[in-house]
Amino acid sequence: MSPLHTGRRAAAAIVTAALLVPLAACSGGGDDTKKDNGDGSGSTTKLTVLAAASLTDVFQKAGAVYEKEHPGTKVAFSFAGSQELAAQVKQGAPADALVTADTKTMDGLKADTGAPTIIAKNRLVIATGKGNPKKVGALKDLADSKLKVVLAAPEVPVGRYSKKVLDAQKLTVKPVSQEPNVRAVLSKVELGEADAGIVYKTDAATAPAKVDAVDIPDAQNAVASYPAAPLKSSQHAAAAAAFVKWLSTPEAQKLLQDAGFQKP
Repeated sequence: MSPLHTGRRAAAAIVTAALLVPLAACSGGGDDTKKDNGDGSGSTTKLTVLAAASLTDVFQKAGAVYEKEHPGTKVAFSFAGSQELAAQVKQGAPADALVTADTKTMDGLKADTGAPTIIAKNRLVIATGKGNPKKVGALKDLADSKLKVVLAAPEVPVGRYSKKVLDAQKLTVKPVSQEPNVRAVLSKVELGEADAGIVYKTDAATAPAKVDAVDIPDAQNAVASYPAAPLKSSQHAAAAAAFVKWLSTPEAQKLLQDAGFQKP
């Protein structure tokens, strides 16, 4: 073989090797999410959980507990209004499990989820500024045109629940704004941009130094149910199902109930 031909073969081999290096890096064992054991052994599994905004505080605590008990799993949460989460699922956002603040939203995603499980329930309260300066005492007070009231938008679960309880009392409330999730409603009251707003009991409890909670009698209230389900598109099916199942365990339930959520 001529020196020229040998040189060409050597050069071709070098180029081929250079091209294979990045491919190996993409497909090799360096990807710590590739293997889904679901039992904490072997490679690390990274779960993405889409969760209703009202679960923000308690799920951050729950995630830390779960990771400690399952060292092979890392849990990342994406919090938003349930209607936003549903849109993300329908658009094919990469995620592994979903927890909404109502069954209606979850029922609309039957083609995309496994069988849902109710993990908690919640009730509404009226959030006011600290000390309740406007002396709001009941739902009927929200109809006062002098009161700046903020509600969640009607397509948001807490907004739908709010409309339900107000309609049942034949009350007309004209909110100064309609927010995309319950935390946005709470924020408006915290910042003094609204005199009152309807939120979940658990959300008001996260800001005791900034807001007061006015209870709504059970006969006038609405019960919010929180279903959880693995997503069929999950690349970590076993681990996603395991996390959803864990949410019904005594340990997870204690975290939820300590945060003010009711038993499912």
